[in-house]
Amino acid sequence: MELEKEYKLIDGIFSNEEAGNILTALFNYKIDYHNREDFSNHIRFNKDISNSKQRIQELIDAKNAIKVMLEKSKMDPSNLVIKSTITISFEK
Repeated sequence: MELEKEYKLIDGIFSNEEAGNILTALFNYKIDYHNREDFSNHIRFNKDISNSKQRIQELIDAKNAIKVMLEKSKMDPSNLVIKSTITISFEK
């Protein structure tokens, strides 16, 4: 079995609006996922969720930075190239 595998998640050229929709949806999903997991872990297991809260803030900050970048790019008629690869490996 391969110990590491890569998959293309996003690989394309997008308009400003398309890029905004795709990236906002991805970041919103990850933020919502962490919020649900935090709530569940805190309520069911009384787990410390400070690391997860930090990750949520990082995602929110990244989403806001991308929003600013996309706003600035509206002045430029160029399309945006977005590439995202998921790497999966096994940890022993």
